[in-house]
Amino acid sequence: MDIFSDPVLLARIQFACTAAYHFIFVPLTIGLGLILAINETRYYRSRDPKDAAATKFWVKIFTATFVLGVATGITMEFSFGTNWADYSRFVGDIFGAPLAAEALLAFFLESTFLGVLLFGRKRVSPKVYMVSAWLVWFGSALSALWILIANSWMQTPAGAELSADGSKAVITDFFAAALNPSVWSRYSHTVVALLIMGAFVAIAVSAWYLIKKRHTDFAMKTMKIGAVVGVVTTVVMLATAHSSAVTVAEEQPSKLAMMEGMYDSEVPPLYLFGWVDEESQEVITPFSIPGGTSFLATGTWDTEYQGLNDLAQTEEYGALDPETAPVNAVFQTYHLMVAMFGLIALTVILVLVFTLRGGKIKNMKWLQRLALISPVFPLIAIQCGWFTAELGRQPWVVYPSTTSPEGVNLLVNDGVSQSVSGPELMITMVLFLVVYTFLMVAWARTMGRFIKEGPVVEAENAATTAGAVGAAAVAKEGK
Repeated sequence: MDIFSDPVLLARIQFACTAAYHFIFVPLTIGLGLILAINETRYYRSRDPKDAAATKFWVKIFTATFVLGVATGITMEFSFGTNWADYSRFVGDIFGAPLAAEALLAFFLESTFLGVLLFGRKRVSPKVYMVSAWLVWFGSALSALWILIANSWMQTPAGAELSADGSKAVITDFFAAALNPSVWSRYSHTVVALLIMGAFVAIAVSAWYLIKKRHTDFAMKTMKIGAVVGVVTTVVMLATAHSSAVTVAEEQPSKLAMMEGMYDSEVPPLYLFGWVDEESQEVITPFSIPGGTSFLATGTWDTEYQGLNDLAQTEEYGALDPETAPVNAVFQTYHLMVAMFGLIALTVILVLVFTLRGGKIKNMKWLQRLALISPVFPLIAIQCGWFTAELGRQPWVVYPSTTSPEGVNLLVNDGVSQSVSGPELMITMVLFLVVYTFLMVAWARTMGRFIKEGPVVEAENAATTAGAVGAAAVAKEGK
């Protein structure tokens, strides 16, 4: 088969698989970091040993996930040098700073204060411990910022120029490169999605305890936290999604065309769902809102955007081949992401309403089961959003955006390592599959053991609390 002899395609598939695998643990780390910090803040105020046990429970979940996320992230960074050597040479002058900053300023911050959470409960003051919890979450969010600065530069290059020999991009303005046109819209959109993921995992864990009728006090408290965080972030997601879509419309016209299946220039309608017939170059759907996408992007119903056929005739996008572009794949992942958002919004509203209304969710088996599987919705949405962003910039690995410096772009075919063969890539993919499967099973078993054990109140703290309560009762009777 041709796929086994095409090193470029195999390199793309391998990186896509490792990135998708890595991006299972990143949302959990950043999302659950917020849940952890909120729990510790609650304990700082209440001094209830049950709240301390809840924090300890989430620290264990967070740590196991964090370790696996770090390991899979390192694999991805190594692949820049092994499978994408020419790409690394092209962007090396740009990527060095944000990747170094991510390691020095974010990763060490997160790791240091995670050590405090693991070993410092009895060694630091309650205030320092609470601040450490928030710094762990802040460090994880800061790490995501530096990574997205690098990735966003690939989408909308800035602050650089092409070297005299045309072999690489040379940085001319660090702040312009770091604050490139898409970084803030993409960062806010991504981080909000990750917080939604964390909220839904908290909701699912709570639902499991309600179904099993165990740790119900912890379950209801956590359900409330997850539902409130979920509703707030879901509302914020509307704003960040709009901002991200506007940025795509302004900076990446070919990606917008693929997202909406536009081969010819038109006022783009809004599709709820559909199928792109790539041979006839039309979207097959029973329902669409004429001008809907135009309205969302510009506030008007009649703004025309260029289709793939017209873009391919321009000098900037002449490397684009509409016949081989992954139009239907981008269209489907984008619209599946939007559909998942609808399920996310419906689920979190139901959970919030029936949690706050006298805790009725405790007796609603159907809603508990829905909440139990609900993390699947944001997980699919996150993965689809990532695939939309990366597939949508094909055939470029560094995209020639509307405002990018002249000549600062790179085709995928020009970024792959020339010395890596198809068989070598196949062997490493099989090895990755074996190792990653083992790691996933080990992680899932560890998570299962932690959740089965649940939040355990330490005997010392429980005895102290019981003694304090007993003393108070005696004093009250004496009076």
